[in-house]
Amino acid sequence: MSFIARRGLSTLIPPKIASPSGIGAAQDAARMERVVSFYEKLPRGRRPDEQPKGLFERYQARYFGKNPSAARKNLSAAGKVVWATG
Repeated sequence: MSFIARRGLSTLIPPKIASPSGIGAAQDAARMERVVSFYEKLPRGRRPDEQPKGLFERYQARYFGKNPSAARKNLSAAGKVVWATG
């Protein structure tokens, strides 16, 4: 669950914290350290693909997913031929 919450935070746009006026004082340096540590904890890169869990989800991923199988097209074409001749 915390992974999902952290993933949602990764879409935040970092605030302008590295301004020349904010670097000088020790209080601002501590604030800068907290912000940097927050952004270091966020996940990097693309979100991993979720694996289908159930029977319907596996069917949907196989025949309607990113790389759908040609079996569905072949079955549809064969059904049209049978329907036209029948």
